[in-house]
Amino acid sequence: MQRQGPAPVTGSGVPPQPSAGDREVDERRAAAGQGTGEPPRPVARRFGRALRSPDTLNLVPLLAAAALWLWALPRIDFRDIAEFGLLDRFPLTFYAALAVLTCGFVLSLRRAGTAPLWPATYCAAMLVALKAPPAILYDTVRYAWASKHDAIISRLLDEGTVHPGRELSGGMSAYDQWPGFFSLDAALVRAFGVDAAASFINWAPVALGLLTVPVLILVYRTFSDDWRLVWTGVWIFQLANWVGQDYLSPQGFSYLLYLTVFAVVVRHFVLPGSAGPLRDRSTLDPAAAAVPPPTTTRQRAVAVLILLPVVATINASHQLTPIMLCATLFALCLTRRYRNIGLLVTSGLVMLAWNLTMGRELFLDTLGTLREKAGDLLGNSRPGFAGDPTGPGPELVGSANILMVLALGGLAVAAVLLRRKLVRSALPLALAAAAPLPMFAVNDYGGEMIFRVYLFGLPGSAFFAAAALVPAAGAVSRAAVTARRIAAVALPVTLVAMLAGFLPSYYGKEGMHYAPPGETALTRRAFDRAPEGALILAATGAFPDAYYRYDHYERWFFTEQEVDENLRMLKDPASYLAGGIPAGRPAYVILTRTQGEAVIGEGYLPEGGFDSLRGALKRSPLFQVVEENTYGVVLRYRPTTGG
Repeated sequence: MQRQGPAPVTGSGVPPQPSAGDREVDERRAAAGQGTGEPPRPVARRFGRALRSPDTLNLVPLLAAAALWLWALPRIDFRDIAEFGLLDRFPLTFYAALAVLTCGFVLSLRRAGTAPLWPATYCAAMLVALKAPPAILYDTVRYAWASKHDAIISRLLDEGTVHPGRELSGGMSAYDQWPGFFSLDAALVRAFGVDAAASFINWAPVALGLLTVPVLILVYRTFSDDWRLVWTGVWIFQLANWVGQDYLSPQGFSYLLYLTVFAVVVRHFVLPGSAGPLRDRSTLDPAAAAVPPPTTTRQRAVAVLILLPVVATINASHQLTPIMLCATLFALCLTRRYRNIGLLVTSGLVMLAWNLTMGRELFLDTLGTLREKAGDLLGNSRPGFAGDPTGPGPELVGSANILMVLALGGLAVAAVLLRRKLVRSALPLALAAAAPLPMFAVNDYGGEMIFRVYLFGLPGSAFFAAAALVPAAGAVSRAAVTARRIAAVALPVTLVAMLAGFLPSYYGKEGMHYAPPGETALTRRAFDRAPEGALILAATGAFPDAYYRYDHYERWFFTEQEVDENLRMLKDPASYLAGGIPAGRPAYVILTRTQGEAVIGEGYLPEGGFDSLRGALKRSPLFQVVEENTYGVVLRYRPTTGG
């Protein structure tokens, strides 16, 4: 290029101004680095660098997963659920979105310490992707027990008070004796200005999940400085939380409060002089955090006063969670580090005071069953109280549940054996995971004790399972290098496998949980048709609006008993049911499609038993069909024609 000479000088001594075209050329050269002494930087090169930036690598999978999920959402055929629930109704793009989210989360762990916002975003995105579809798509309340709680909230709004001493059929009096959660929801209904809790009830799993994440982070950060381990523990907790207790329920609400109390205790209840070498970095696992600073007696006393309303709310909302809380606090007292008798005694006294006042009736009834249930480890750990689920869908769900428990337990045990230094510093988490196990020796909790024990042991189990998959960074030994190479493959494979186990566990019985509006309308018409005080019969209570206006009727869910008795009932259903109806009592039978799914899924009846039952009642002169459509049948008992 020929060097230009100096700019010519005009008669006025001022150099000529460049034209608009010259300025445009100069701007282009400056943008390309010409004329500035810098090497050329083509736009393509800068664009390539932007694509390779860490933030872009984290953002692209998130956007791709969101696009796939949004495309799949309207294509989920939830109105035609078959024997596999939603598993064969989710389009492939839905599964692809979950797989992309998993890969993106694993990539985000590389910078989890310097950019924790990305793993947090992926955790929130996975929670929404997994549990928001019913909230967005369903036109009715998902899950029969959520519908039951909607009925309780509606009654509380209508009457404005509770009646703890009033006797209601079906154990419904207990909800007046533990009304804390329902009072809160009634207040939310009024605050939102909606007609009933049904308007937001399907969003409860998402809301409770998002509220649980920061509490889990507080707990896990107490025991680990490694953000990779913390976020992996949160991710595993979400995938392993398939037991279905996160719907709008006293259990889901009280569980969040339970975790909150636990987080405060492990962070602010350390006794002076109890840490020993657990604050010396040389004695700790590379991923472990030093024990939090100790607190004085006065500080712990103030903390107890602050926690007292939370403990009282737990006791006012749920029967089992206060027992689990006391069991966990007792387990922590086994260590010198958290030997805080004051909080344990306070929690126990609050629980006893509530059980002897508001909850006295149910508390005394439960004590009466201890003779029969206490010590029966096998019986109390049996899921459900009927037989084994039948059909390919429910059987797949059962198998997935078992595999998930074995996988989580196996990983946690592996971490306990291989990372003993981490276990030593995180001993409170291990004790909290084991604290619920003695409940098997006390009661079966209506066939749900095994699920509740699993749920309360899950935070500690998820942490140690993550520790098995996320080796400590910084170690240079040959074993440490090998462990990191193995983890690079084992982590994504395990997370994908746990995702594959979550989906059937959570959505495999969706035929029991979703009922079309026509079925709900049929049920309500049946209740409205029945006179006050009538006996309502149904195969099971697992159908929508089974507790509609529950204080006006009595209910008999006649298959919720031992399988042998149900098999005897199937020999002559009409005579069996007629024999259980009191003389002179008007009675109606409601049989719906959702009940048909439930009795098979829960193992109450053998395959084909529900159709046989329905046909026998329709043929019997003891029962008259009042209404029948594709959603179910309603029959009225006619004792005068029974001969």
